[in-house]
Amino acid sequence: MAANSLRVLIEKEVKDLKSYRKELFFNTATRREIINITPDVERALKESGIQEGLLLVNAMHITASVFINDNESGLHNDFEKWLERLAPEKPYSQYEHNGFEDNADAHLKRTVMGREVVVAVTEGRLDFGPWEQIFYYELDGMRRKRVLIKIIGD
Repeated sequence: MAANSLRVLIEKEVKDLKSYRKELFFNTATRREIINITPDVERALKESGIQEGLLLVNAMHITASVFINDNESGLHNDFEKWLERLAPEKPYSQYEHNGFEDNADAHLKRTVMGREVVVAVTEGRLDFGPWEQIFYYELDGMRRKRVLIKIIGD
């Protein structure tokens, strides 16, 4: 009987959860660029009205990344240098993927930097540690790309 009561309680809680979805769009002027999207994410959270829950921010393209780190230009330059050493853009001929496109390095860099972040929402705010910010990292730009924000909670 207790297990059945718990199941009913969980089903009620899940039904009471709200869900909010928003897309952000980017078209960078350069091949690679790091953009602080924290204000956009905070705006979406406010629009959602959700006070407690989880927030997902997901790059919807295989040559872009979303990550959390410090908003410090030296660190961002270090990411760029480090990733370029791991997967140099040129020569394009070094990659089997390159043929129709010349973006194999962007696919590899995205694998290292990650696809998405999940942040706890507490009292209607992103529950960050010190200095944490959310960034969109374009790795093969100069065309329209999108990021998904999905928030669940109450």
